[in-house]
Amino acid sequence: MHYRIEGQGPGLLLVHGTGATGDVNYGHLLEKFTDQRTVILPDYAGSGDTVDDGQPLALEQLADQVLGAADEATDEPVDVVGFSLGALIAVMAAARRPERVRRLVLVAGWARNDDLRKRLGFNLWRRLADVSPELYSHYISLLLFTPGFLANLDAEAFDEAVGGAAVNEGTLRQIELGLEADIRKLLPRIDVPTLVVGCRHDQLVPVEHSREVHEGIPGSAYLEIESGHLVPAEAPDELVAAIRNFLD
Repeated sequence: MHYRIEGQGPGLLLVHGTGATGDVNYGHLLEKFTDQRTVILPDYAGSGDTVDDGQPLALEQLADQVLGAADEATDEPVDVVGFSLGALIAVMAAARRPERVRRLVLVAGWARNDDLRKRLGFNLWRRLADVSPELYSHYISLLLFTPGFLANLDAEAFDEAVGGAAVNEGTLRQIELGLEADIRKLLPRIDVPTLVVGCRHDQLVPVEHSREVHEGIPGSAYLEIESGHLVPAEAPDELVAAIRNFLD
């Protein structure tokens, strides 16, 4: 498993989303945390330079991987930020090894797998990979951002924001996991301080899913950011402020 560790201080584990890496989702935000934190950036199976057996993915497997990276960095409990699929992995990590997780921040996640609208979006995303890499990239890009933000991106900024949105077999396995994952039974078991962040204009995972996650975790805090799904790229300052305010 490939991972990177930067900075000094209490551990902060940043878990990326589908088709990304730690660097793609969080690399541009590192300097906002490394002055006070030991930041752990893992690439779970299907992403980056991590190598696995190519079999279907499971949340339990990915949770163990990202916590394994945290174990290499520190013996103390860590704060965990999970974005998109990473939010589900973060919940699984807190449920499986609660002694390793101090606080949770769950960004643009979801709990259920039976929402027809979300299933249609994920199924089309997956099937377009078999039809045309270009259509696959264009489709997901339309769902990642608000229209105004996307309209004002130039080609270079777009490629940087989405990491190229390239098709690869690891991403396809992550999409398939996103279609099947359901964490509703885990939410009541989360007993660490938790902040749930919804993206108000999310077209990939509508904000109602974040609200449901919040309602399912006893005592969790909730806020919404004016952003599309890819909030680390579209509203990085607001996201950093939300994370730091909660963790500090």
